[in-house]
Amino acid sequence: MKRLTVLLASSLFAVVASAGELNDSVETDYDEYLGDLWDHFHQNPELSTAEFKTAARMAEELRAAGFDVTEGVGGTGVVAILENGPGRLVMMRADMDGLPVEEKSGLPNASVVTQMSPLSGKEEPVMHACGHDVHITSLVGTARQMAARKDEWSGTLMLVVQPAEEGGNGAISMRKAGIWERFGTPDYALALHIRSEYVLGQINVTEGSPYAGVDTVDIIIHGVGAHGASPHAGKDPVVLGSQIVMALQTLVSRELPPRSPGVVTVGSFQAGSKHNIISDRAHLQLTVRNTNPETRKILLDGIRRIAENMGRVAGLPDDKLPEVIVSDEFAPPMMNTPQLVRRLRVAWSDSLGEERVVDVPEQSMVAEDFPFFTIDPDIATVYWNVGGTPQEDFDRAAAGGAPVPSHHSPLFKISPELSVRAGVESTVVALIELMGDQ
Repeated sequence: MKRLTVLLASSLFAVVASAGELNDSVETDYDEYLGDLWDHFHQNPELSTAEFKTAARMAEELRAAGFDVTEGVGGTGVVAILENGPGRLVMMRADMDGLPVEEKSGLPNASVVTQMSPLSGKEEPVMHACGHDVHITSLVGTARQMAARKDEWSGTLMLVVQPAEEGGNGAISMRKAGIWERFGTPDYALALHIRSEYVLGQINVTEGSPYAGVDTVDIIIHGVGAHGASPHAGKDPVVLGSQIVMALQTLVSRELPPRSPGVVTVGSFQAGSKHNIISDRAHLQLTVRNTNPETRKILLDGIRRIAENMGRVAGLPDDKLPEVIVSDEFAPPMMNTPQLVRRLRVAWSDSLGEERVVDVPEQSMVAEDFPFFTIDPDIATVYWNVGGTPQEDFDRAAAGGAPVPSHHSPLFKISPELSVRAGVESTVVALIELMGDQ
């Protein structure tokens, strides 16, 4: 059965499959096909920029669904196009890389693979510790549904399989490879993420910024080496580095307005080689998060000011002050298009049930590289989250049981069936809402 749904953003109408029919179709596809596909991807993760087998399998699946597929876009990226008459060009992205984490989830299909890391040059354990296996499985399910429902929509559907989201350069690489110039600039750009901290099957979406911007910062501290028994003969970079770390904690607490979120985290402090040697060098590695350009400037300017002036406090000459190096590769905040969020929220509520659609006003300080697809040119965007953890797991944790594992944890796990199905259902509803105008 089909019904007409009034579009919020226009006076047009879209033909959308009934909730029951779509649910039954996706459930059947999961039982017969997608469940085994998720199991394959979960057991065979690959690291950022080295997703060769994953990309090949995704290309195979999307071709089988009837799409025109191009491989090797920006490295291992895949672009699949399905033209279905006149209309809008709509893009849906799924990221596919795993993480260098040894899986300890206890799942029967836990990953045991290792891979040579392009970043570290070492053999690393690999795990889908952020749910990208759900994303790519859902994308295949979406491709199969949209190909079977061509009478319900018109236009061009672009499915993008992105590499290296965790590495931070996947979207940039695909843009540098000319994805918009080669395949067309979308009218709408969509993406989703499974989230273990949300209730299984829920669609979580906000009109604001669902993900933060991020900068990578290195601070190189130049000391003067000496014997550990003669600290007066040197300039100890460990002490100076410790003072810088502590002073950085005042940036968010004392320089940002209390309701303006920001994060400055020192993730690595490297110095020295032996108990009784004062080193001549220390290296701090920072991640810096923001939700707007003003906050970013305050934090980056403050880091530079603190590092340099703490060097002066330690008595270093100007040519030996700590160096602050801000990486050229950064991710801006993820910004949803409010009117498009409101439109899709109604479509999801209408098709999937109001109880499944939740507004999430809080801003996560986790970062995403998806904005590189959408900020230049400015493309109408919705990025939503799908819950992956059963309510009983939250209830058990609240009663003193084991906490729900976070993303990037070796314990990370989600319930795959309803997670994948929710990913497919929410995407199909969104696409037909945007491409189903009659």
